[in-house]
Amino acid sequence: MYVIPGLLHIGGLRTALYNYLFARKHKDGKFIVRIEDTDQERIVPGAKERLISSLEWVGIDTDESFLHGGHHGPYLQSQRLHHYKR
Repeated sequence: MYVIPGLLHIGGLRTALYNYLFARKHKDGKFIVRIEDTDQERIVPGAKERLISSLEWVGIDTDESFLHGGHHGPYLQSQRLHHYKR
């Protein structure tokens, strides 16, 4: 199977669905999407927007993401490096 970089594949969809259902099952649970973008050479333009729209197309709405904001940002891993260095 060939996976086109930046597109949601069945494994990513399955993981998102499990986490979405887990968040919805628990009171005050939130489905938060963070984008792994630390490998800057492999970034596909428009991929993160397509990911969110693909999730929404299958009925998985995000509570927080780089598009929707929220209290647990930043939502791009490259902007969270200071957290990891601590």
